[in-house]
Amino acid sequence: MTHVRFNRQPLQRTFNNLVDDLFSDFPVVYKNDGKSVPVNITEKENNYQIDVVAPGFDKADFKVNVDQQILTISADVKEVEGNESDKQIRREHRVGSFKRTFTLDEKIDANSIEAKYVNGILTLNLPKKAEVKQPAQQINIQ
Repeated sequence: MTHVRFNRQPLQRTFNNLVDDLFSDFPVVYKNDGKSVPVNITEKENNYQIDVVAPGFDKADFKVNVDQQILTISADVKEVEGNESDKQIRREHRVGSFKRTFTLDEKIDANSIEAKYVNGILTLNLPKKAEVKQPAQQINIQ
């Protein structure tokens, strides 16, 4: 029997492109750097909510900023220094960083974004701008 090698990467890219196409008109477009934490994005009546699942971080580890309608969420965890006399048997504590970027839609009020970090989840509230409806206008016929 011949062993046939199968490269799953093209299939994965095709599937990811298909999923991206399904949500192409979703107002928040994201980029993932591959070392990221998972996020959930929810649309509500007056806002969008982004939940970043990031246990093991401190509130001070996060940086959240908006520049030219690009929302960037990042965090950096430094290695915890141990005692030199201690012999480390196993180390599974996360050391590193992540960065997620989202392109904000014009419907989002970028100046009113709020964030809080509770129980390992960073929650961002992105309020929608109030819709200004133009009054109906009568057109005179000449």
